[in-house]
Amino acid sequence: MAKYGKSASKNVESAMRRKKKGTLKSGSGRKVKSRKQAIAIGLSEARAKGGKVPARKGSRKSSRKTSRKRATKKR
Repeated sequence: MAKYGKSASKNVESAMRRKKKGTLKSGSGRKVKSRKQAIAIGLSEARAKGGKVPARKGSRKSSRKTSRKRATKKR
């Protein structure tokens, strides 16, 4: 079974085109120069539209575990 849907592919393709054209901007408003960052933005847009895209690697569950470990180390 495919991980990514067609809409996700179209969003990433669109982001790559905008990067190449020089109009793709990050959240801070700067121009995106990195290919990886352009792909990440495309996938993020696909998620926002409700496309079939797997959850991010740094999900909430994993961040909770690390914060608990840090809290216990401080004590």
